[in-house]
Amino acid sequence: MQIAILGAGPGGYVAAVRAAQMGASVTLVEKGPLGGTCLNWGCIPSKVFKQSADILTSLRHAEEFAISAASDARCDMPSLVARKERIIGIQAGGIAALLKKHGVRVVTGKGRISGLHRLQVRTASGNEEELAWDRLILATGSRPAAIPAVPFDGRQILSSDHVFSLDRFPDSLTIVGGGVIGCEMASIFAALGSRVTLIEAMDRLLPLPSVDEECSKLLAREMKKQKIRVLTGTTIRSAASAGDQVELQIGKVGDSDTAGLQQESCDKLLVCIGRTPNSSEIGLEAIGVEVDTRGWVLADSLMRTSNPEVYAIGDILGPDRIMLAHVASAEGEIAAANCLGENQEMEYGCIPGAIFTQPEIANVGLSEAEAITRGYRVKADSVLFRTLGKAQILGEIAGFAKIVAEQGSGRILGVHIAGPHATDLIAESVLAIRSKMTVRQLAETIHAHPTLAEVMLETAFKVLDRPLHG
Repeated sequence: MQIAILGAGPGGYVAAVRAAQMGASVTLVEKGPLGGTCLNWGCIPSKVFKQSADILTSLRHAEEFAISAASDARCDMPSLVARKERIIGIQAGGIAALLKKHGVRVVTGKGRISGLHRLQVRTASGNEEELAWDRLILATGSRPAAIPAVPFDGRQILSSDHVFSLDRFPDSLTIVGGGVIGCEMASIFAALGSRVTLIEAMDRLLPLPSVDEECSKLLAREMKKQKIRVLTGTTIRSAASAGDQVELQIGKVGDSDTAGLQQESCDKLLVCIGRTPNSSEIGLEAIGVEVDTRGWVLADSLMRTSNPEVYAIGDILGPDRIMLAHVASAEGEIAAANCLGENQEMEYGCIPGAIFTQPEIANVGLSEAEAITRGYRVKADSVLFRTLGKAQILGEIAGFAKIVAEQGSGRILGVHIAGPHATDLIAESVLAIRSKMTVRQLAETIHAHPTLAEVMLETAFKVLDRPLHG
């Protein structure tokens, strides 16, 4: 079986490894660097920056821990960018070695479907190569969406692809979009010393059905403490470079009175309003692969497109699925298996969401509002991190854990955590929901002391109406 894969991000390269392990002959085509957006412009670079931001924040509060330290600590942007590039290089080298180990052929170039079972690749040197395939996996991902009237210039009007390669931290940074990426960027750059304004058209930050509204409220409060200026219910009407500044016009959503527009300026404008599919110019029409009106590829739970010999994974499936790196990897494993005759289905009901703000936010399963909408009789309770000894020791007491459970059966329907290390703590809840555990079973599970994980034990006790400390 010959399998060709377009795209070597966290979906494509995982699919390649799994297909090769199952005995397929695999060719992986990638026009850019291995690792895709996640490794080169997204997950990894942002967490490199967040780590430095977190250390800088700790240094500024060192006296709270009885440590004498310079309160004027600063981060050097060129050195941070160099560290980012070094870590990306290490990770990319690991992916290359993994692919080589499993006998995956990597072709660097731009691939286009030229017909059924044919793929034309223009290599970096300008040569044309035609590849044959029995099954094709589309993993071409997405790119940052721009505001039509405010195109990216990579210098002052930035996308998330640009922001981690700046030569200095902007004194003032305006971010358009209060979703996951925008909120993460706001937390990071505020900690690193920029004056940040965050603009969101909806009436709350993180306006996603999967994010509990209490998490959004907590984040807004904490951002205020971090001196991040948050403007909800607001949009940007225009932006133009003027010397070393970006001149903006902003206004309230639904307000058509141009006289009420507010004039502002900033050093850099970062636009984080969503993603656009990389589905055009790859020849989908040549083999009848259907896309929706926005260009997102349509696929079933087997990851199979309208052409049964073609599969699609990752961001190219769009926001109707879940656009996260770990989801793309899971979809890649399923697509690889199904290319080789299996019948595995992707399960989207117990996928962890991880938002690396300050504090972190994580979730799995249903929010309380979603559970009620679906007709469940709900019992939900939360416990504050400040009740934990470990949170007090860390000096990170903002936040809570919330369990959404079904009345009667006690089955855990959803978990929402906002607080220190939330993105690590959520793993226990993912397993709990996947295993259809009840709150009582969680409460009967001994948690080590003193740890942050005790917040889940305390919350389970509270849902059972027998709290200890929470």
